[in-house]
Amino acid sequence: MKNVIKATALCSVLASVITGCSKDSEETIPESVTIKTPAGGFMADRFKTLRLSISTTVTNGTWEWKVDGQTVSNDSVYYFISDKPGAHEVSITVSNGMASASTSATIQVSKETANYSNKVFKVFDFQTAPGQFVNTMPMWEEGKTEAQMIARAESDIKGGLGVHLGAFGGYVVVGFDHAIMNVPGQASFKVLGNAFNNWSEPGIIEVAVDKNGNGLPDDEWYEIAGSEYNKPKTIKNYEITYYKPDEAKTPVTSEDFPYHTDLEYIKWTDNKGGSGYVRKNLFHSQSYYPQWKGSSITFKGTKISDETVVDQSGSGSYFVSPALEFGYADNWPNNDEKNVIKLDWAVDRNGKPVKLSGVHFIRVYTGMLGDAGWLGEVSTEFMNIEDLNLAK
Repeated sequence: MKNVIKATALCSVLASVITGCSKDSEETIPESVTIKTPAGGFMADRFKTLRLSISTTVTNGTWEWKVDGQTVSNDSVYYFISDKPGAHEVSITVSNGMASASTSATIQVSKETANYSNKVFKVFDFQTAPGQFVNTMPMWEEGKTEAQMIARAESDIKGGLGVHLGAFGGYVVVGFDHAIMNVPGQASFKVLGNAFNNWSEPGIIEVAVDKNGNGLPDDEWYEIAGSEYNKPKTIKNYEITYYKPDEAKTPVTSEDFPYHTDLEYIKWTDNKGGSGYVRKNLFHSQSYYPQWKGSSITFKGTKISDETVVDQSGSGSYFVSPALEFGYADNWPNNDEKNVIKLDWAVDRNGKPVKLSGVHFIRVYTGMLGDAGWLGEVSTEFMNIEDLNLAK
């Protein structure tokens, strides 16, 4: 994000004065709009963003940004990004029905000097919920701290091992050495997981723009509104708390559940008055609770219904979880053409679509709270992210 910081710190004024019309008279009123421009003009590498902001004398106006003649944004601030080297003209028009002002600037885009990676460059955070692969994906050892586990998650993702996010809410936050560009109407990236035919463990995907230019994922998150986003059984702002178990307690078992070694292993409660347990199965004997965490952990997000997770055998021997239509991680097999994400699907916290030119950070969290018998809890696995723009 050094380019953005430099562009906003070294500012001169490029202004153009346009004629405005008064509602009450024919007197011409000069109106102006200013783009803050760095000395020497705007310059950027491909797939790097530049923050463009304005000041204007037009009050209560609307904004229209254009790049090379095409409308790209109606926000007061525009984050320019391009995959094409060369000169690009950016123009802004502000109008309020009675007056308007316009100006433009040229941005010189260069090809990057070093090739970008089309995969994850950095893991900023890793917070797993309880699950059968916790403390093994990534591996925890006595004394390891949260910071060390985040570093290990990054190492495992880059090494192709991936990480386990556990039951509902467990998440990972990642970043890249460039911005993932939004080409309207086209898929921008895919999330790699371990889904296969009739077995999906869908993860909610969120994206963020580095608006404050500090290189950290501390700006607003936008959810990718997948196929279940507006379904009646999808719960927004769902919150769940898991409680650290007593590993020495007497386990609760039943002949009806031969694959489970403790039916009341890790207790949870939610903000809807519900409660239950993450069960323990005989295939994984280690603790399912992240050992570097305290006595409880809480997660919040959008929860998808688990009604698609079905025991087709009727005897607990064959569970299926068909893929959801679109918009989730660990949902379709990695090589399936449906395993792609469009940034056009992003919405704000109120469900309103947002127009993003590119994103810098992605967060993925387990979107279901469900159990699949001997297969264990429904839990998203995160392997990596692939920027589809760089593969073109």
